[in-house]
Amino acid sequence: MHFSQLFVLTAATLVLAHPGEKHDPAALKREIHARDVQAIRAKRALDACSSSSHAVQLNQRNVARRAHTARELRKARGITANPRKWRRDLAALEEWEAIDHNKTDIYNYGPNTSPDVIFGGNTSAILAPTITDGPYYVWGEIMREDVREDQYSDGVDVFLEVQYIDVNTCRPLQGAVVDIWNANATGVYSGIVATGNDAADGWDSTYLRGIQQSNEDGIVTFQTIFPGHYEGRATHTHLLTHLNATINRNNGTLEVGTGTVTHIGQLFWNEVLRSAVEDTSPYNTNTQAVTSNAEDMWSVLQASDEYDPFPEYIYLGQGLDDGLFAWIQIGVNASADYTDNSYYNIAAYYYEDGGVENSSGSMGGGSAPSGSMPSGAMPSGTPMPSSA
Repeated sequence: MHFSQLFVLTAATLVLAHPGEKHDPAALKREIHARDVQAIRAKRALDACSSSSHAVQLNQRNVARRAHTARELRKARGITANPRKWRRDLAALEEWEAIDHNKTDIYNYGPNTSPDVIFGGNTSAILAPTITDGPYYVWGEIMREDVREDQYSDGVDVFLEVQYIDVNTCRPLQGAVVDIWNANATGVYSGIVATGNDAADGWDSTYLRGIQQSNEDGIVTFQTIFPGHYEGRATHTHLLTHLNATINRNNGTLEVGTGTVTHIGQLFWNEVLRSAVEDTSPYNTNTQAVTSNAEDMWSVLQASDEYDPFPEYIYLGQGLDDGLFAWIQIGVNASADYTDNSYYNIAAYYYEDGGVENSSGSMGGGSAPSGSMPSGAMPSGTPMPSSA
């Protein structure tokens, strides 16, 4: 699909893409081109130092860590059967989805199978920061790895590992503070009150949102669910990364107005996996129209070696009921700051006594409202789910 075809298709749906999210098609086309140029440059920078000793050692640690994580997840969930051998005919897929991210087919712990075969690949995901965070970003979310809650979080469990690499140095980004958020199985976001997004508990809801800080290998991990779809956007998971942000040691959350916004990105999921997930409950109760990756305004059909927003993944067991382990490596420019970018929006702030709308309705990262700092504390009486 060419740009001309893409914008004939998506211009009519721009208003539907996140209620409240609007983009000028011509400006969006320029941003997509800029994204692709950045991706090519960043990939070249990473390739140039990929054979350095620290890069080789990092990859060795990645393989060992991912293999260990998969084993521990299977053990914690009591999975003893061999994973289901999930095959598909790549030739039958759309050309843009020819990169096979499903590692289930080669997933086993036989003595002759090297973990490098399964976990050694990096997805070279240079997600340009100009991809919008949408109108549903909430500042002050809870510092937690498991963002599932007892309510509104039913679905296919996803154990997600994200690794951030500075393309300027090829070294991991330690201390990056990463927000994650996505819609639930029926396509509804928490923390927001908007037409077409009727979240129970409105501004006070926090399900499927959270923050983690990257470790010495640039790693953050989250336990979430596979996102549900909604009309106007392809199925995706949001990530937003801060550097040099001040963490309030009293409550473990970000202090408003500190640090830089180094990366704004979205992870996408291939159509075969999405279709399999949406055959299960409660996804199959979602009545909103599906937007495919090929129809998405951000032109994710152009996935390539330079721009690859699809995490690699394995089925932990024989089916989706056992959950997925997914991982992705993201190259970012640590010296960049997109705080004033037009696609950085703060829709709401979460405080100790609940969430409040950003009344300024600002684009490009508005200033914080007056009052106390967000605490990120869980609303009283909200039970946390088990980690299993």
